Amino acid sequence: MAGEKEIKEIYENGMKILEELTSNAHEIQEQMLEEILIRNAGTEYLSRFFVHGQNHKQNFKTNVPIVTYEDIKPYIDRIANGETSSILFADPITQFIQSTGTSEGKPKLIPMTAESFEKRMVKPLLVDLVMKKCISGLDQGKSFYLFFVKPEMETPSGLMASLYTTTYFKTQIFKNGLAKFCTSPIDTILCLDNKQSMYCQLLTGLLLRDEVVRIGSSFASVLARSIKFLEDYWKELCSNIRTGYLSDWIADPACRNAMSSILTRPEPELADLIQQICEDKSWEGIIKELWPEVKCISSIVTGSMSQYIPLLEFYGGGIPLVSPNCGSSEACFGINLKPLSKPFDVSYTILPNMAYFEFLPVNNDVGGKSREFKIRGASDTESSESTNETTTVNKPVDLANVKIGRYYEVVVTTLAGLYRYRVGDVLKVTGFYNKSPQFQFVERQNVVLSIDLDKTTELDLSKAITKAKLVLEPLGIMLTTYSSYADTSLTPGRYVLFWELKMKGSNDLPKLDAKIMEECCGIVEESFDFTYKSLRKGGVISALELRVVKHGTFDELMDFYVSKGASISQYKPPCCLKSEEAVKLLNLGMVGTFFSPKTMF
Repeated sequence: MAGEKEIKEIYENGMKILEELTSNAHEIQEQMLEEILIRNAGTEYLSRFFVHGQNHKQNFKTNVPIVTYEDIKPYIDRIANGETSSILFADPITQFIQSTGTSEGKPKLIPMTAESFEKRMVKPLLVDLVMKKCISGLDQGKSFYLFFVKPEMETPSGLMASLYTTTYFKTQIFKNGLAKFCTSPIDTILCLDNKQSMYCQLLTGLLLRDEVVRIGSSFASVLARSIKFLEDYWKELCSNIRTGYLSDWIADPACRNAMSSILTRPEPELADLIQQICEDKSWEGIIKELWPEVKCISSIVTGSMSQYIPLLEFYGGGIPLVSPNCGSSEACFGINLKPLSKPFDVSYTILPNMAYFEFLPVNNDVGGKSREFKIRGASDTESSESTNETTTVNKPVDLANVKIGRYYEVVVTTLAGLYRYRVGDVLKVTGFYNKSPQFQFVERQNVVLSIDLDKTTELDLSKAITKAKLVLEPLGIMLTTYSSYADTSLTPGRYVLFWELKMKGSNDLPKLDAKIMEECCGIVEESFDFTYKSLRKGGVISALELRVVKHGTFDELMDFYVSKGASISQYKPPCCLKSEEAVKLLNLGMVGTFFSPKTMF
């Protein structure tokens, strides 16, 4: 593993490394693919596609099919159950990386080798370097990052499976690098009890408030949750600071030991100041008030996390939101070279040494409808039968041949046994940095709501809700988060939205004007496509229902998924609920329900 010498080299030469990577993106990609094929052509999986060992790059693109996780899951399961890793790749597997498991259901197991894992660990160092170059003052203090881990799982093979971040936080490259600039002691990060970990990290952040120049987390949902936790526990935190004594319920020995070197004496003046700030009825700008030296809020706020942008802007009080990087459990995609871009203008630059990338052209808007495609092979095309128009997916293109303004689905080939693997994310190419493409992350194209012939995607739903919530903004009402499900318990079925609302000036529940809320329902339905409107007009789909839930209900939903094995540090709120238990939980928090007019179209 990399140590202090390697970390120093990256910090000293990081910008030069980025320039070399992006200036030679195509050459690096070709070299990477060639290296992968030379190493792994003899594996059980790849050897099926090469005749007489002809494993050159063109044969790869012609013969090897584009696949999903379900296609390669049998191979991964065999390795997890004890068979040799040479089924998929030549190098020995060191562990499995688990996907978060909240956006697509059960977690996936992604193979990882020592080389592929170490390559990914360079990305956080490059991100930190870019941010310090672009935002003055970040090297003059500490970063208050909220980091969490999840218990590892042992597979029958004896190999461990964990989240990437859980493994990363245990490495020397983290401990010797970024951890030294964080407020949270490493033992509070590695605590498996998320509640104790959250409490101790918040307490440390408050004690060191004058040193904090950056606040962040992996995903925006974690920051939103931490603010709710602070609302619930600020009085107890102030008591600890005032007395110099840690709450007895913090029972983790490592946490208590770590906090003993930080909470060393009573600080009544600091406790009084924090109490005064938190007692204000409006928490607008609370982050800036509590941490006055903060230069930025760093967290992924693109894609499905964009719903948290208004909330973080409200609590941040003008502090810039920085979305530093973009990737998945399968591969790192790229980093944000202009960290001070507005959240909705963020573009990421692809790092060409992280994986071999191909891009499937996506006709993103056919008849007003975002499409979901099934790709069977490199030269196949697929027709859509859900509208009168035909959608054709062309052959994938490589990194050098993407076009600005076009949409593509990402396909990766990695150093750890994924070959022409569909990640499921759709990107819009916005430009190039040197010779490396830059892109914006687009919500997933997967269908989330479906009744009869209608197929509504995550992107469709996001666009519709974005339009509808504009009605609420002049009234000082914020939509903090949302979810949905298709209610088919009655005939005809209907789509149901769950919204959590709050007033900008307080956490009080807004007065719910039935006329306004019904208008929101109507705007959502008007934003859906022709198929939905036709089925709605014909009585096949009933009027859309909007259920408003009380403040904190979606935090309880996060707790529910975490109790089922999701990670709090990488939690992605489900756009559509598949679990009856989750629907029941949100229904328990319901304070109002509204419907579109029975006849609209």
